[in-house]
Amino acid sequence: MYHYTESGLRNVWLTNGYTFKTIDGEAAVAISGADELHETIGRTLAHKPYLTGTELRFLRKELGLSQKRLADLIGSTEQTVSLWERKGRMPRGYDRLIRILYLESLDGNVKVQEMIDRLVDLDKRAEEKLVFEDTGNGWKKAA
Repeated sequence: MYHYTESGLRNVWLTNGYTFKTIDGEAAVAISGADELHETIGRTLAHKPYLTGTELRFLRKELGLSQKRLADLIGSTEQTVSLWERKGRMPRGYDRLIRILYLESLDGNVKVQEMIDRLVDLDKRAEEKLVFEDTGNGWKKAA
């Protein structure tokens, strides 16, 4: 398998679709259908429960946007986008919006409500179990 770090992601491995070549005495790798591979990676990332900073950077670059341009699109600042990419923490609303922007750029017809519902469902699975009890003084969160 080939560890495809050229994508900027540390967790991408290829089982096939690549060849090793020597160009001017240096080893190089050729990826067959790199654009299609990047689209497949992007779609996979857009359907994860949350994005890491490096995944955000990957999607931003696939969209062809600078940090400043993405920030302008989503109503944030360039410094904030930079921080999210370095630290990997961003508010869920922005995370969702970036996924929707990415999928819309690919398909041009993504059903926004369907996508939001899917992301909300993913969020629900990640939430802790909330337990409440009826006491003599009203409902309270159980200890």
